[in-house]
Amino acid sequence: MAASILIADDDAVQRRLVENMVQKCGYETIVVDSGDAALAALTAPDASAIDAVVLDLVMPGLDGMGVLAKIREAGLNVPVIVQTAHGGIDNVISAMRAGAADFVVKPVGMERLQVSLRNALNTSALKGELQRIRHSREGRLSFSDIITRAEAMAGVMRSAQKAANSSIPVLIEGESGVGKEMFARAIHGSGERKSKPFVAVNCGAIPDNLVESILFGHEKGAFTGATERHMGKFVEAHGGTLFLDEVSELPLTAQVKLLRALQEGAVEAVGGRKPVKVDVRIVSATNRKLLERVKQGHFREDLFYRLHVLPLTIPPLRARREDIPHLLRHFLARFAAEENRAIGSVSGEAMAHLAQLDWPGNIRQLENAVYRAVVMSDGDQLELADFPLLSAHPHETTDIPTAPLILEPMAAPTVPAMVPGNEIPIAPLPAAGSLSMLTNTGDVRPLEEMENEIIRFAISHYRGQMSEVARRLKIGRSTLYRKLDEAGVPGHGGKNGEETH
Repeated sequence: MAASILIADDDAVQRRLVENMVQKCGYETIVVDSGDAALAALTAPDASAIDAVVLDLVMPGLDGMGVLAKIREAGLNVPVIVQTAHGGIDNVISAMRAGAADFVVKPVGMERLQVSLRNALNTSALKGELQRIRHSREGRLSFSDIITRAEAMAGVMRSAQKAANSSIPVLIEGESGVGKEMFARAIHGSGERKSKPFVAVNCGAIPDNLVESILFGHEKGAFTGATERHMGKFVEAHGGTLFLDEVSELPLTAQVKLLRALQEGAVEAVGGRKPVKVDVRIVSATNRKLLERVKQGHFREDLFYRLHVLPLTIPPLRARREDIPHLLRHFLARFAAEENRAIGSVSGEAMAHLAQLDWPGNIRQLENAVYRAVVMSDGDQLELADFPLLSAHPHETTDIPTAPLILEPMAAPTVPAMVPGNEIPIAPLPAAGSLSMLTNTGDVRPLEEMENEIIRFAISHYRGQMSEVARRLKIGRSTLYRKLDEAGVPGHGGKNGEETH
């Protein structure tokens, strides 16, 4: 979906001229004939999202200056380009002081209007990104900071906004990279607890033997290495929100204690003598179907019902493709500013191609793709060639085999690509693979070599989630890391100090 431009002018001929020019620039248009109609289009509860306004200054009734004043009073951040037949310096100064982003004189040429719109949209996107970053750091992120226009997101947004006004436990489900933590922060930042702490815990990244200590705290001397008292994440989040990311990865022993903490509203530190009362709002998230984890015996059913009070499922990016152009514009504005690059747009060909990709890594993958393109581009516009890993094969950008796993002789071994746990893949991951039993000379391959190949495939298939890889291969994580070390596989995290059990 292209950016939407509101055109307000009481002159029918001028309205049609500007509308045609804006459409030729690749934008969608909403046309009104008065200042009152423009204000209604901007402020109505069910109004369409508007990215910029082309506003005539001289109109009967509510004129352009009046509209600018009303926009400022309403706290709207939409950029406004004012136009008038009178180009006096006083009009320019008045309009800019009233909040206009730019000023054009009738009759405006198409090239001048195109530059003005592009600059206004880029500036607005950059301001939005800076505001989003600031709000996130200050714990004031709200639903207005979430970039979406998709109908598929409307129901999720409404439910999340209702949830923000209470302390109901929320479980956010969705694929990796869809923005689950941003939703959690928006729920916190839109409710009564927004002035209190927001504490995020990645349950999948905590070593099993430290889960209780990190969540509930420990006393000094409670175990070897406990040289100081630690109050734990529950106590840190007292009065605010505790976000349990990847909650499905919690070991069963920790799930028991978490359930008790939720039931009693109190936590007991490791080595502690008495429980400590806590008041926290729980928001949890997982990239799996938690009910399936319950059926498989990996997650307690009673804890599931404690967390699954209000479930929210965020659709993947491929299910809301109309959001892609808006996300692209915001990411481009931010990275161009950060890298000091004069890149102001994405070509129509690249935009159309990117909107058709499936984006298995979702928003995070799109963000990284734009970042890479901004750094590597040589022009002032991102072209399809600036996304080489995406443009080579529109629908299948991986040369990893997708045939079923067949244990029979093949001509040569095929080793799936390694995907480190801290890297979001830029191409879809394989759903299946093949394993060769013989070498090129017809001899049976060594068992260790085939084992290494299976491990590499498992890591690729489960997108670097080492706990899941170990579980599916029915080996311990320490054994998995040892085998990777012995095979000399780089980037798996085993040598970076990750705790194993």
